[in-house]
Amino acid sequence: MSNPFLKQVFNKDKTFRPKRKFEPGTQRFELHKKAQASLNAGLDLKLAVQLPPGEELSDWVAVHVVDFFNRINLIYGTIGEGCTEQSCPVMSGGPKYEYRWQDEHQFRKPTALSAPRYMDLLMDWVEVQINDEGLFPTHVGTPFPKNFLQVVKKILSRLFRVFVHVYIHHFDRIAQLGSEAHVNTCYKHFYYFVREFGLIDTKELEPLKEMTARMCH
Repeated sequence: MSNPFLKQVFNKDKTFRPKRKFEPGTQRFELHKKAQASLNAGLDLKLAVQLPPGEELSDWVAVHVVDFFNRINLIYGTIGEGCTEQSCPVMSGGPKYEYRWQDEHQFRKPTALSAPRYMDLLMDWVEVQINDEGLFPTHVGTPFPKNFLQVVKKILSRLFRVFVHVYIHHFDRIAQLGSEAHVNTCYKHFYYFVREFGLIDTKELEPLKEMTARMCH
């Protein structure tokens, strides 16, 4: 393991988390397949995010939240070694936007943290929720909690901040890796989805407003 780059990747094992999968045979798995099939068929992303006839909104949203978490987590993982306490001492999106971390446990007040620390806490926080049966039930017929969409809005708003940081501070690394098209497609998919169902406040989208206007017509 003498290659320092490989060492970095393997040391950041927290970044490459096990993917939350949908159990074959479940309704959620079928929806996941349906969503993937639309994408693989090259369907217009604006159409691909629309709720299929006869499907429940909560099921459709749950499938996408898990999928976006897996993908955004992987995108951050690819630039992770360039996002350090030294290079990114503050979790920000350019000079105008700084994100502070707050949760119910360690950080009860909004706290300024380095980007890698913020990302670690963010990914842990999302992972705990999507694996919570009470919030994201996997069994058909188990109802979603009444506050499900509220929970989802917070998850998606925070995941959006990963895009903000990656695009504004690490885009050179994405381009260097030849991942630009992949990241852009993932961003467009995410953007069209949250707009379709009103899952993010417009003010959260501000940092990438100009880029979004060019990319998502």
